[in-house]
Amino acid sequence: MEQTVEQKLKALYELQNIHTKIDKIRQVRGELPMEVADLEDDVLGLETRISKIKAELDDLEDSIVTRKNTIKDAQSSIKKYDTQLKEVKNNREYDALTKEIEIQGLDIQVSEKKIKEHGFEITSKTEIYEAAKAELDGRKKDLEIKKGELGVITSETEKEEQDLQKKADKAEPQIEERLLVAYKRLRKNAVNGLAVVTIDRDSCSGCFNQIPPQRQLDIRQRKKIIVCEHCGRILVDEALTHEVAEG
Repeated sequence: MEQTVEQKLKALYELQNIHTKIDKIRQVRGELPMEVADLEDDVLGLETRISKIKAELDDLEDSIVTRKNTIKDAQSSIKKYDTQLKEVKNNREYDALTKEIEIQGLDIQVSEKKIKEHGFEITSKTEIYEAAKAELDGRKKDLEIKKGELGVITSETEKEEQDLQKKADKAEPQIEERLLVAYKRLRKNAVNGLAVVTIDRDSCSGCFNQIPPQRQLDIRQRKKIIVCEHCGRILVDEALTHEVAEG
């Protein structure tokens, strides 16, 4: 059965009322869901960074152990070559052993230099590691607090929002598709989510621009869908809102 313009306006206003209530519930939650998501990203990023620094520190420690073993091996070799020097029979053997001792000595010097460098790196990276851990602890505490706040608000409003969403889902099919598409587009573009508004003090309550008397009369007659010339919102008269509230 074809709806009258008045029935269409009432259906649109009823849907707007439901969506406004949902919007208010979501406003109560405010930026909390986004803040929680940002903090979760921060925690994940810091954990990844800390894990990377820890791996670098482990590598440096392993490298120091390797260098210390190299020094021990070189010292052992030098000791062995020194013993052999006492038993050399010609200059060629002496030169060869002396060269080996020199090479082992250079290996010791290089390893000692590397151990010192790695020690400085460990000190520097440890400071960064500890600072990152402290920052992570802080972010985790903030996340726990924000999750708690969000949990309280969600538990208080979740059922109400679900019930309202069911009402909106049930109300939408009662509106002709062309109007519903226009309504959703208006809601999407409006900062306050209002697509259907009343006349308040001779002005559009959506954009607050004045509405001429003749246009107000047309709106009250409910013979056609009238939109605000300035913001494009669908306009309804005050009496209609009372009828919807009472009905």
